[in-house]
Amino acid sequence: MNVRRSATALAVIAVVATTGGGQASAASPSPAAALPAALYGTGDPTYDGVWRQSLALLAQDTVGVKPAAAAVDWLAGQQCADGAFAPFRSDAGSPCDAKILVDTNSTGAAVQALAALGGQDAVVGKAVTWLKSVQNTDGGWGYTAGGASDANSTSVVVGALAAAGEKPGEVAKGGRSPYDLLLKLALPCGGSGGGGFAYQPDKKGKLAVNDDATAAAVVGLLGKGLAGENVKPSGTAAPTCEASKDPGSNDPGRAARNGAAYLVQALAKDGHLTSALAGAEDQPDHGNTADAVLALATAGQGQRAAGALRWLEANSGPWAKEAGPAAYAQLILAANAESADPRDFGGQDLVALLNATGPAPASVPAAAAPPTAAKNGEKLTKDHDDSLWILWVVVGVLVAGAGIGYLFRGRMRSQQL
Repeated sequence: MNVRRSATALAVIAVVATTGGGQASAASPSPAAALPAALYGTGDPTYDGVWRQSLALLAQDTVGVKPAAAAVDWLAGQQCADGAFAPFRSDAGSPCDAKILVDTNSTGAAVQALAALGGQDAVVGKAVTWLKSVQNTDGGWGYTAGGASDANSTSVVVGALAAAGEKPGEVAKGGRSPYDLLLKLALPCGGSGGGGFAYQPDKKGKLAVNDDATAAAVVGLLGKGLAGENVKPSGTAAPTCEASKDPGSNDPGRAARNGAAYLVQALAKDGHLTSALAGAEDQPDHGNTADAVLALATAGQGQRAAGALRWLEANSGPWAKEAGPAAYAQLILAANAESADPRDFGGQDLVALLNATGPAPASVPAAAAPPTAAKNGEKLTKDHDDSLWILWVVVGVLVAGAGIGYLFRGRMRSQQL
């Protein structure tokens, strides 16, 4: 499952799976068990059902697809009575008990999707209330309630709060907001990983840069969620890490810009990010690269992510096919933030591929006409388009005068199809 999930989530999953305790042993479906018809994807949903459903619905909404009502109802129906969401509840009709391991990531993602779709105010409100109730005194959130705060989980919750109409910077516990927690995880300029963010401090309190935590923190510090935002480029100069002149300064915007500067440098080496797993060769990380693209676009540095987006277009097809709906959703969200066309992404229609992993959408917008190709890949200006149209009209008149006007009409008709 190489999609964006926090390291804490994977650690919790591993512990539960190996010990045979908690939800994992009870809720893991057998190979013969039928998956819910309204669920996206065909893989075991035990650990990511709500997450992938949320990303799929959010991505569809972003590109104007109205998902099936059953898909939305399934997600809303996964909520526990206290407002929290677990990764997957095979029997949503039974009350949540101690064996149901709810978490902030599933809850935060569900909030973002349901808030975007609308009509789920009660579900969203209960979920936000639960998230606030489990905020740590350092201002952040861990994967599980009461767990040590981390950059990824805190950023997912920030996105949920913003989607629900809250002001994340004003949601505080112990006098600290989520921005305070994220700022504590920022590495200072000048050193290794300067400008980037750690996932969590290590046992000695030291910070080590983490690419995906950096992408998440950039988006979180800007008060955005999993869909990011397409922000107009802030300038032509490459971003640089800017140290604060005031050691006590609390500036989320500056920290986000520094994080963007780190990501630009991280992408410059190979055009993509790389995952390093103990005992295995380093591999290109498609999911983290998509997150970095989205983060740079949200920080107004989308032009610096163009190369990484092209790399994803050329290389992400097999990964997304294997990883499933959450991967298609990540690519759609990254492409959308970069103003790229997710319906023609390296020759693939990501929207159609995502739609095919779940119940048929209620409606799909008509595909926009593809842009006319221009010399050297440049976009045609309106004046250029008008000039071509005039030229076609003149040619049409001449051809018609020669007695073969049907040829012109046939060509014009083929352009319109």
